[in-house]
Amino acid sequence: MAQLPSGHVPLIGSWFGWLKRPPHSLDTEIWADTRRSVPLLHDLHASSDAALQSLVARFLHEKTITPLAGLVLDARARMQLAALCCLPLLGFGAKGLRGWSQLLVYPDAFRVQRSHVDAAGVLHEFEEDLSGESWEAGPLILSWADVQDDLADPFAGFCVAIHEMAHKLDALDGAMDGTPPLPRAWQREWAADFQRQYDAFCDEVDSGRDTAIDAYASESPEEFFAVTSEYHFSAPALLQAEMPRVAAHLQRFYGPPTFL
Repeated sequence: MAQLPSGHVPLIGSWFGWLKRPPHSLDTEIWADTRRSVPLLHDLHASSDAALQSLVARFLHEKTITPLAGLVLDARARMQLAALCCLPLLGFGAKGLRGWSQLLVYPDAFRVQRSHVDAAGVLHEFEEDLSGESWEAGPLILSWADVQDDLADPFAGFCVAIHEMAHKLDALDGAMDGTPPLPRAWQREWAADFQRQYDAFCDEVDSGRDTAIDAYASESPEEFFAVTSEYHFSAPALLQAEMPRVAAHLQRFYGPPTFL
């Protein structure tokens, strides 16, 4: 179990400086291999493939991918990571890459220190093992083992890279609250529909009933958005059946699921 460094993450380079240099085009052989190795990309239409290639080239140009704890990532692994992180940007665009500069990758799940003050004012400190994390004003962090697990079972409703990228999109308007930047009228509709479905889902979880959607979505509105984003890409039929209004908003935001 890797231990996440406390208080310091080595952020490398200046994002704004990198923007002065145009991104290179992708190696066609490595991109073809990435398409084969990432099932969510198998059925991309030609226009979506071109758009995703552009996003991936920009990601690889602007972001520093830092393997930790002895992990080694070759060019194909880095392109896999970039493709998964950029898939949620097909509908939103490259502006979804703003605000952060580094992807940290651990070999396996990593441990973080947490603290919580309860209603009585008592401070509780504990450790938590994570497969991914997204800092509101910092790096995106992934477990390589969990990324590989998602690739091995791609349509089960889980994709940690998409989950953490949803948090990055959520934070672009200055608040990680389950609502990404949207036009005002749509934002009102989104907030109302997501809140209604989130409350109903929390009631299901609290009652002890088994839910078709991962119960972790009940943790908070921002986790609800991130978890349902995973289902949009990896189990869209299930999301449509369980939460049709949420599914409709996500299809409008992200575009249609790539494998349907």
